[in-house]
Amino acid sequence: MSELEQLARACVQLGASPTQAVIMAAQLLKRAGQLALDRGISRETALANLMKLVIQGRGGEAPSLLSKSNPGSEEK
Repeated sequence: MSELEQLARACVQLGASPTQAVIMAAQLLKRAGQLALDRGISRETALANLMKLVIQGRGGEAPSLLSKSNPGSEEK
């Protein structure tokens, strides 16, 4: 099974339709390659970080970087 197929399967398990999952997987792989080059990290590390964001988003959580930098999210 290819990396794209494995990632698409994970996206389906997170609730995407099979068609959406293939598109998401391709986009995630492309972005992981871009982040790896830009940040000097491994592609695997970049992909793991992106998958964490996907899982957090699926669970309704805001990424920690956004919640810290968004002054409107603080309770008064």
